Amino acid sequence: MAKVAPSILSANFGNLSYDVKRIVDAGCEFLHFDVMDGHFVPNISFGATILKDINNFDIIYDVHLMISDPLKYAIDFQKAGADYITFHYEAVLKEDIPKVINHIKSLGVKVGISIKPNTNVEVLDPYLDDLDLVLVMSVEPGFGGQKFMENSLSKIQYLSNKKKENNYKYLIEVDGGINQDTSALAVKAGAEVLVAGTYVFKSNDLEKTVEGLKKL
Repeated sequence: MAKVAPSILSANFGNLSYDVKRIVDAGCEFLHFDVMDGHFVPNISFGATILKDINNFDIIYDVHLMISDPLKYAIDFQKAGADYITFHYEAVLKEDIPKVINHIKSLGVKVGISIKPNTNVEVLDPYLDDLDLVLVMSVEPGFGGQKFMENSLSKIQYLSNKKKENNYKYLIEVDGGINQDTSALAVKAGAEVLVAGTYVFKSNDLEKTVEGLKKL
């Protein structure tokens, strides 16, 4: 059964607590925070204060740092209540990746790595045993509402095979263009957490939409 992680980017920021309560009541296990700095990706979203303001719900706070300096800002999101902090492989120097992983772990938070659509999934091999989550981007990060890129499916399958072969513990998460059809493909390939923004928050029947995703 898939876990559903609605992206707060698609929520109503004028009544955020209400929208979060809706997805909690609908049975979502995760709440996804797309944090963008206008540098690593060509858009700006929000900072840790948004998380701090709504961290009183019974849900896993899943923070995706699409920023150029995850070392600098991870502690702000940890203090705000993050349960998972995911940074981008492409955002830091290769030699600094273990340092970022260890820093996030030292904060008492679970750590994830994300890769963009054009990044080879095999670059993550040296780090898989140390990760709690791997996030495969199925769109170019930065904007919502993009079309699902099917080249993500082979990456998900690769990570699923690696997990089984080596008894790794990470969750496999996919983000971008998720709807009932694309999520079915992703889950079949091995995805365990589905990040969905517009598809969930703008749904005419939110509970039914979430239920449909969870049944995959």
